[in-house]
Amino acid sequence: MKYPRLTLALLSLPLFAGCSLAPTYKVPTVAMPASYKEAGIWQPAQPSDNLNRGDWWKNYGDQTIDKLIGQLDAANPTLAAAVAHYDQAAAYEQQARASLYPTVSVGGAATENYQFYNHPHIEAGRGPGVTSPQHFTEQYGDIGASYELDLWGRIRNEVAAGTAQAQAAAADVESVKLSLHANLINNYIALRNFDAQSQLLTDVVAAYTKALTLTQNRFEGGADSALDVSRAQAQLDSAKAELTDIAASRALYEHAIASLVGIPASSFTIAPAVINIALPNVPVGIPSKLLQRRPDIAAAERRVYAANAQIGVAKTAFYPTIMLQGGDTLDTIAAGSFLIAPTNVWMIGPTAFLTIFDAGRREAIVHQAEAVYNIAGANYRSTVLQAFQEVEDNLSLLNKLAQESLQVKAAVVDSNKTLNIAMNRYREGMTSYLDVVTAQTSLLHVELQALNLRTRRLQANVNLVRALGGSYKNNMKSDG
Repeated sequence: MKYPRLTLALLSLPLFAGCSLAPTYKVPTVAMPASYKEAGIWQPAQPSDNLNRGDWWKNYGDQTIDKLIGQLDAANPTLAAAVAHYDQAAAYEQQARASLYPTVSVGGAATENYQFYNHPHIEAGRGPGVTSPQHFTEQYGDIGASYELDLWGRIRNEVAAGTAQAQAAAADVESVKLSLHANLINNYIALRNFDAQSQLLTDVVAAYTKALTLTQNRFEGGADSALDVSRAQAQLDSAKAELTDIAASRALYEHAIASLVGIPASSFTIAPAVINIALPNVPVGIPSKLLQRRPDIAAAERRVYAANAQIGVAKTAFYPTIMLQGGDTLDTIAAGSFLIAPTNVWMIGPTAFLTIFDAGRREAIVHQAEAVYNIAGANYRSTVLQAFQEVEDNLSLLNKLAQESLQVKAAVVDSNKTLNIAMNRYREGMTSYLDVVTAQTSLLHVELQALNLRTRRLQANVNLVRALGGSYKNNMKSDG
């Protein structure tokens, strides 16, 4: 080997790694409940991050949802931006990691030169007294290497911070994906609710039309007054108007879904259909498992770790920066028929730099890094508390809505009985059409309430899955 000392020095550089000035990292503490207060009938789960939670939406048993999710993953611009942010963070980590290794550079030049005065190299070959213009060629090349001795852990902490930021960005991607999936399914559930309402109101319009015909016939026979006909007509017109309003509301949800799947609203259509979307029973684990499952919590924790590492980076400014540098330069000169022997110079040695006075700038940078760490810690605790609230909110909502659902089902049965009684009494001339209108209005109200309640339960179910950080394949049971 031509330069054994230079090579040996470069190969031994990794041995110079020293201490780290970053504080000992501890995950910010958050008060942890022993169990969920609103868990109620929810079955316990055994959550673990290594289980597949990516296709939790399949538990709703709707092929259209499966298709829409695939389109969203392929074309949603918000998700694409999150992936690009991860790529950016990963590239920053790679840049930081490159500083762990020596930087090697090469250079060279070849020049044609003319001189009008004596040149010492040429004079050595041609003899004294030559002053006329002379032509000579000069060529040189050099190779150099430099390496920062990471005695205080600046580079290693930069790498650690970069790795943590990349991990946080990866968790952000999962968080964005989970949120987008939940938004898509919630919008789809709302759209199918309007389809069900539309079908209900279509049937109601048909029933009200028959009732109006009956009232008109009775009026022509002298059994009813014009007031009863007017009431029946108003009831029918109101139902038709509500049917039109439902169509308008449905269109907005269809447009929202189009944007989520990356398709212009003008080019996107979901055919109307009345579909019974399954209502799964989501397994709920112990609260501490939530910290392992929620990607936004994972991202917040990684940012705390990165901020802690950056404190170590800031503190290294109080210590000298030591560089180990080496290089080799080869220089040759030729003039006419004369060739001067090449000049070869190589060097290796350390250089050091230390700031003596900066009017408190370094201290301010350290304080700034500590403040960033405190902000990240507070954000982590806030994210965890928000997660617990969201789980409790949706558990409570699902439990209460389940009870309300039973009550509304009973109300639908009772309202049907009331309408049948009112219609029979009206046909027999025992009451006016006002009782029929009142019974029809009551029945329509509770039937729409039942549909809306079903939608709210499904959406609360989706939101619980989102609050838990996803659910697990083949680990759900439908409550019918």
